[in-house]
Amino acid sequence: MSIGTASYGPQGSIERDAAQTREALVLEHLPQVRIIASRIYDRLPDHIFLEDLISTGVLGLLAAIDNFDSSYQVKLRTYAEYRIHGAIMDSLREMDYVPRDARKKAKKIEQAIQVVQHRLGREPLEEEIASELELSTTEYQRWLVDSQEVEIHRMESNSGDETQDLLSVISDDESSWPSQIMERAELQRLLSLALDRMPRQERLVLSLYYYEELTLREIAEVMEMHLSRIGQLRVQAILRLRSHLERVWPSTRGGRE
Repeated sequence: MSIGTASYGPQGSIERDAAQTREALVLEHLPQVRIIASRIYDRLPDHIFLEDLISTGVLGLLAAIDNFDSSYQVKLRTYAEYRIHGAIMDSLREMDYVPRDARKKAKKIEQAIQVVQHRLGREPLEEEIASELELSTTEYQRWLVDSQEVEIHRMESNSGDETQDLLSVISDDESSWPSQIMERAELQRLLSLALDRMPRQERLVLSLYYYEELTLREIAEVMEMHLSRIGQLRVQAILRLRSHLERVWPSTRGGRE
């Protein structure tokens, strides 16, 4: 018995030390999980719960701790942030929570914007878009709220390239957009022109959201408007840009998808 104790005791001690070290690392980085989850949560529809994101983020943290290798030449905190963020984003994609009706409404709004733009030769007002859809302004604004759910594709980025981020949001199917450098530069030019034509409030919301990286709640405080209205303006601006680029840069260009 004493031999058995001598044989397994050291191993058990090593395992206990490893477990304690792992637990300490988890506790140390838990605030990081909440920060990342909260940052993503601020950009999501109301029916997504912060607690679910945090739980998924913890799984990402555990995976980071268990798979971390100091030879990566990065700090554990940096590696953990990548795994936490990735785990949360993967879980959101797997939800496939965007109702078909929401996608349909977003597409109808884009089409209405195109029709009114062509007819008037300028960017349409909110009331004009609603009229084209045969909706009251109030009902149209409800459609904008529903369409916010379609914006899951681009919520966070570590690239630091804000224009690239905005281009990614505008395309709801990234595979259908050109990726060559010269084409991307042309898209950026067209995007800049479209932004210049956009109503001032919508342009300001996009600037604060994508370039200054403020949350919708922070933008609402800056612009002294209701949070829900800021959300509507952001979605309307995105759909306006999509409509504009679809007209001047169709997804099939030069016979190539």
